[in-house]
Amino acid sequence: MIRQIASSSPVPPEQQPANEYEELKNSWLFYWVTLERPNYLRKLVWVWVWSWLVSGPVAAASFPPEKYLVQFLLSGSAGASLILILVLLRLYLGWNYVRSRLANTKVFYEESGWYDGQTWLKTPEEITKDRLILQYQVQPLLQRLRKTFSSFTLLIFMGGIIWLCL
Repeated sequence: MIRQIASSSPVPPEQQPANEYEELKNSWLFYWVTLERPNYLRKLVWVWVWSWLVSGPVAAASFPPEKYLVQFLLSGSAGASLILILVLLRLYLGWNYVRSRLANTKVFYEESGWYDGQTWLKTPEEITKDRLILQYQVQPLLQRLRKTFSSFTLLIFMGGIIWLCL
């Protein structure tokens, strides 16, 4: 059943796409993508450095640093990057979900649980508002995450070439 959303929308506020965007934008992990570039990169480096607590000992067990320093550094960096890539993937999936909710002309919501979902049509004003948020707020964040993934792909590729040259 599809109905037009009235000014007093039956969609719970926490399930309205614009509110989901605001909630995501203000949440601890997801706000990182909204930071200025130096602060965003600082957060990513922070995750990568702390990931060395896991990847460093594993790399040291495989390649003792005193004997295979370059292999130790490359494998430890790759392990730390894997953890960072998982964090970036979580960021991308969260922002992409909000992107799809903002882009849709219909809002699916749950009244009291997973078993009683409803679909409502957005008003033309809500569609316009959501598309503006999408175009000027969310799409640039997704583009930033895509560029970050591309950069990491290049770095991992370069690390693989260095590994092959050893």
